[in-house]
Amino acid sequence: MNMQHINAPDAHNLKTGYSQAVAVSQASRSVYVSGQIPVRPDGTVPESFTEQAEQAWANVEAQLKAAGMDLSNIAKHTTFLADRRYRAQNSQVRRKVLGDLEPALTVIITGIFDEAWLLEIEAVAIE
Repeated sequence: MNMQHINAPDAHNLKTGYSQAVAVSQASRSVYVSGQIPVRPDGTVPESFTEQAEQAWANVEAQLKAAGMDLSNIAKHTTFLADRRYRAQNSQVRRKVLGDLEPALTVIITGIFDEAWLLEIEAVAIE
């Protein structure tokens, strides 16, 4: 599998830790991870946004692991935030979790299914 990160020189490039586009070639399999919510395995929901974001990412990672993949396989992910005031914290947690990985990214401010959840994260992974 080959994943090429694209940031067109004639378009905006905010240097925010993600790629504007990702081209994938020679992929043999793709996994579509449903929106992962900030619920721990015991069914509890963390109170703070940071803890919720870390839990949602842990749940994404668990689904990828079950599929024989890891975070480096993510080509694109979408984060749904309950409120735009969480933008900065969301970016901090994403950068902490993904490190140097720069998959394509969309962030949407929207209502979330359960009012206790402050975000939800879905992903597309390839190998």
